[in-house]
Amino acid sequence: MALSYKARKRLSYLILIVGLPLYMIAAVSFVAVLPRLPVALEFVMYVLLGVLWVFPFRSIFRGIAKPDPDAAPEEE
Repeated sequence: MALSYKARKRLSYLILIVGLPLYMIAAVSFVAVLPRLPVALEFVMYVLLGVLWVFPFRSIFRGIAKPDPDAAPEEE
């Protein structure tokens, strides 16, 4: 069952406002547990962790910035 535009928009806000900060805390905690790495490798790890979070949510975020396709057209 596909989510409606409104449901995807609300879910995307929830992910960005609640999920992303929690993910950031988990990612920083994960890197802190590891032994000290060279700065370049640590930078690459943070970049990868910063990009990887979005792949599971790609279908939710797709098309959110566009107008609602289910809305009635506006009359001028």
